[in-house]
Amino acid sequence: QVQLVESGGGLVQAGGSLRLSCAASGSIFSINAMGWYRQAPGKQRELVSTITTGGSTNYADSVKGRFTISRDNAKNTVYLQMNSLKPEDTGVYYCNAWIATLQAMRTTTSYWGRGTQVTVSS
Repeated sequence: QVQLVESGGGLVQAGGSLRLSCAASGSIFSINAMGWYRQAPGKQRELVSTITTGGSTNYADSVKGRFTISRDNAKNTVYLQMNSLKPEDTGVYYCNAWIATLQAMRTTTSYWGRGTQVTVSS
């Protein structure tokens, strides 16, 4: 099976920075797009940023210029550097990856991590 494990969340003051990491492990054949989503209390989960295998990135308008996504394909890991954090960035951040497993090399499936809490105080 495949596991995604996030780390790096925490409590930070407005204007501060955090770096999230997400490592994929298990019976992985290949990983396509990876990304980060977040869910604030009482709201739906929303896209934060995605990155392709080749390094093409996409960001939500609300985080452009403040967040940077990157990945290390050799380590099956995706990162999210978050700068100039705002209270409205508070939420649970989830890692997502489209993965083909050794058991099904021709099919990519969406996998999710359990999430890491980010809290930004004003």
